[in-house]
Amino acid sequence: MKPFLKVRQTVSTIGKNEDMRKVIKGLGLRGPGSEVLVANTPSFRGMVKKVIHLLQVEEVAAPPVPVASAPRQPAPSKNSLGSPK
Repeated sequence: MKPFLKVRQTVSTIGKNEDMRKVIKGLGLRGPGSEVLVANTPSFRGMVKKVIHLLQVEEVAAPPVPVASAPRQPAPSKNSLGSPK
């Protein structure tokens, strides 16, 4: 069993009962097409099982490594234009 589940919402919760909406929100999904990575634990597997007809689920070995971005340069201050204040 792999340690993570990649969960994608494929169907809207419009017209579904409130319990299903709460489970979808508890998984961290925000609408059709949204995707989250959750731990492969019994509690998350139970949540997925409740709304499996609204989801697409895949077991993954490790979360993707985020790409580090270059540090941002600070914006010049308004007083650096040569006008004394």
